[in-house]
Amino acid sequence: MAAAFRKAAKSQQREHRERSQPGFRKRLGLLEKKKDYKLRANDYRKKQDYLRALRKKALEKNPDEFYYKMTRVKLQDGVHVIKETKEEATPEQLKLMRTQDVKYIEMKRVAEAKKIERLKSELHLLDFQGKQQNKHIFFFDTKKEVEQFDVATHLRTAPELVDRVFNRPTIETLQKKKVEGVTHERRLKRIAKERERQYNCLTQRIEREKKLFVVAQKIQTRKDLLDKTQKVKVKKETVNSPAIYKFESRRKR
Repeated sequence: MAAAFRKAAKSQQREHRERSQPGFRKRLGLLEKKKDYKLRANDYRKKQDYLRALRKKALEKNPDEFYYKMTRVKLQDGVHVIKETKEEATPEQLKLMRTQDVKYIEMKRVAEAKKIERLKSELHLLDFQGKQQNKHIFFFDTKKEVEQFDVATHLRTAPELVDRVFNRPTIETLQKKKVEGVTHERRLKRIAKERERQYNCLTQRIEREKKLFVVAQKIQTRKDLLDKTQKVKVKKETVNSPAIYKFESRRKR
């Protein structure tokens, strides 16, 4: 009963209002209320506590302490600025990585690899300039045989055919059989020119396949870095290889 009476009496009371800034003090702005003072006081105390903690940290700091972040930060105008790491990638690689997906790059690389295999099967890499030269070792029992050694005589072929790595018939074969195929000099030059063109095309495709492989690896590495698993960089990124990271091992359920 008493609570109901107090509530009824309170409803009849005059509403309490905080006074506003007097007219002669309007130049000073709004009159600060208690709630405004509390916000300002709490903010001031929070900043003072933060400064006090920083002073304590500076006093207790070990001058010999080292952080790995120190290698990537420099002091500029009194402010610590993180050095920008230069991306080890060519402009063409950056353009591909930004516009294309790793699946598209892998599809193009596989297509190039198939074309390379087909060209290799057609050309056999017989006189390819980039191919490592084969070695043919001959064994002899005496030093006299080494001094009298002649390659053409040992291989039983003409001296003009010694440097050839393919289609090197013996003298007996040349005497028994006729030369088959193209013999006209102009036609032979045309065939040699066509073979050289195909080898140049093969070289370009091999280089393109290597570049696509590197781009695909770099895109995959950037996707793997989105994982929040703890990782450590083992090797920096270069133009010809992606960066290598070691991820923390996790047990999969």
